[in-house]
Amino acid sequence: MIDIYDSEFRKADLNLLVVFAALMREGSVTRAAAALRLSQGAVSAALGRLRRLFDDELFTRTRAGIEPTRRAVELARRIEPALGLIQAAVTGRDHFDPATARHVFTLGMSDDLEAALLPRLLAAAAGLPGIRIAVRQANRNTVADMLDHGEIDLGIAAAPAHGPDHRTRDLFASGYTCLFNPRLLPLPTPLILDDYLTHPHLLISYDGRRGIVDDLLEACGLTRRIVASTTHFAGAALQLTTLPALATLPSHAATVYADTLGLTATEPPLPMPQYTVTAIWHTTVADDPAHTWLRHLVGGAERSMPRSQK
Repeated sequence: MIDIYDSEFRKADLNLLVVFAALMREGSVTRAAAALRLSQGAVSAALGRLRRLFDDELFTRTRAGIEPTRRAVELARRIEPALGLIQAAVTGRDHFDPATARHVFTLGMSDDLEAALLPRLLAAAAGLPGIRIAVRQANRNTVADMLDHGEIDLGIAAAPAHGPDHRTRDLFASGYTCLFNPRLLPLPTPLILDDYLTHPHLLISYDGRRGIVDDLLEACGLTRRIVASTTHFAGAALQLTTLPALATLPSHAATVYADTLGLTATEPPLPMPQYTVTAIWHTTVADDPAHTWLRHLVGGAERSMPRSQK
């Protein structure tokens, strides 16, 4: 239970937290003042009091406005949900109505997951004029840090690394699928290993040198012939429309690219691992009505995916 009689707590002006939240959202003293209908001088004075209260600079000036410090990001993770609970208690609005709300939800995921999920998310939110969905590039190694810094509301990744301040929910299992242009590379399906090794490959890899396929082939004493590499799955699929080569990529994206670009999707001729795609979020928003709605939206998008994509 909160000790409301604590002297330090009683000295704090809770109105300052509203100013703090506005500065975090607007990234500018001028814009925060306009949003709060206060003078710029009043907001600057409040920022000075906030700095003394938390013994931190909180925001540093940049050409574009102000940039939060690490301490400010950590505080925002606790202050924003607390203000939401206080507002709900005062106004009686303890629910989220997507039909009337104006809200931007930012998701972090790689482009293969974006290809599979974003069209379904946008379709589900099509009749909600105040809802906007933004996507930032992320992967299993970056989503937790992006959540901690308030850069995204929800991460979606394969087996994301996370800590005690995060919660997760498994969405679906996926694997790997081969993709090629049958007009440029008329291969029989299912592929046989000889064809797979003989024909050129387009590698999708962050370092441009090797991927999981190369590790598996090396364990068998085999290699493939790589003619080019890219860091993005969508870019690889687009290249296959004019390149007579094979690409091996996540199944949930491969079927989307095959249907959209007229490519052939087929199983690889060697055993490939399965993995689980998981949603991850910060514990501080676990009970937030807007975030709960977002998680239901993502869950609904996953359930609407064809079985061939999972």
